[in-house]
Amino acid sequence: MSLDGKILARAKARLDERRAANERMMARRRAAAYARDPRIAEIDAQMKRTVIDAIDVALKKGADPVEALDEIRDRSLSLQEERALTLTAAGFSPDYLSDSYICPKCKDTGYDGTKLCSCLMDLYREEQVKELSQLLKLGEESFDSFRLDYYSEEPDPRTGISPRALMAEVFDFAAEYARNFSMKSLNLFFRGGTGLGKTFLASSIAKVVAERGYSVVYDTAASVFSRYEQDKFNRGEDLEKVRSEIKRIETCDLLIIDDLGTEMPSNFVTSALYTIINTRNITGKKTIITSNLTPKELGSRYSPAVMSRLEGDFLSLRFVGRDIRRIKSGSID
Repeated sequence: MSLDGKILARAKARLDERRAANERMMARRRAAAYARDPRIAEIDAQMKRTVIDAIDVALKKGADPVEALDEIRDRSLSLQEERALTLTAAGFSPDYLSDSYICPKCKDTGYDGTKLCSCLMDLYREEQVKELSQLLKLGEESFDSFRLDYYSEEPDPRTGISPRALMAEVFDFAAEYARNFSMKSLNLFFRGGTGLGKTFLASSIAKVVAERGYSVVYDTAASVFSRYEQDKFNRGEDLEKVRSEIKRIETCDLLIIDDLGTEMPSNFVTSALYTIINTRNITGKKTIITSNLTPKELGSRYSPAVMSRLEGDFLSLRFVGRDIRRIKSGSID
């Protein structure tokens, strides 16, 4: 599992804000306690002194530190006891000034040993889903809200299978794919006409995979290729940002390219598409592509090398039925 550096930075910033807010709260508590009884401030200063004394004893050469450290320990325990009693007498709880962490496991550092703490990973997942929500601008798309009743139960005369039965299989596969996504998962190619649920299910997969902590980038084909054009032809002012986005596209755990074929065709686009697919295959990253184009249209639009990748490295899932958007609008009975 690889983490998106941009998303992780935002998660760390939120953790820093939480830690700073907690520190401000403790500072207010100290100020209130010290104002109520100045002796509490004196005790805290003496307790800090015992820590310094213990370090000095430990670093002193040629002397047996055991007896000195025992004395320092006893003094520290006595001060802690006096502090608790003084706080109680001043109207506070005995642990009012005890170190308080939002996450006791990592003490709000974000790291449990050398690994990211679960508290930071929770923030990362939240930021990942927020990032996707901004890109998708859909909101309600989820496996729970997917409706099979938009697909006809009437069997196709050529196959004997109804669109609803076929789409039920596609839905089950997509849901299972999202729940069990890993670096061993397949690349997927969603193909079929407009308004058949390709973007809906791709969005649903993106949300579930992101919530599980994987890095996910979801964007339209036109937007993805525009970044490569900006980088190639030095278009735009913020090339550093563009190159950072390209790195995310090529290194995220799951890349979803929506509406392949809606971009302006060119040799450059074909080359960029091949680079994306090939780079991600080499590094074991997973890709989902959706397209309204038929296999024949794809073949005439992109190079044989691209088609070889799409046919050999992707599992194709066919979406069938009538345009759901038109059904919802009432233009189809």
